Amino acid sequence: MAGKFELKKAKDGQFMFNLKASNGQVILTSELYKTKASAENGIESVRKNAVREGAFEVRENAKGEPYFILKATNGQEVGRSEYYSSKAAMENGIASVTKNAPDAKVDDITA
Repeated sequence: MAGKFELKKAKDGQFMFNLKASNGQVILTSELYKTKASAENGIESVRKNAVREGAFEVRENAKGEPYFILKATNGQEVGRSEYYSSKAAMENGIASVTKNAPDAKVDDITA
């Protein structure tokens, strides 16, 4: 099974998506969007930027746990990862986004 984008509604009625790896694990989470069309544009941005050199920004939270942010060419955040237990695990997450995002199908569960 390939990775997929899961497009859904948040509790407040806004839209968001997760990119899931083939094992069903969430590897990237979007921000909240006011409209479904904006969220769909966000998915397209992830597809394009996941393979762009320099699109991933690596960070650490206050506990020292690594995570990454995927940025569009204009510098805007289009998605972020969960916190990882190690830098190697985070690097595997980036590789998974790069591999899965370009061809991932969209599973629309907004209804």
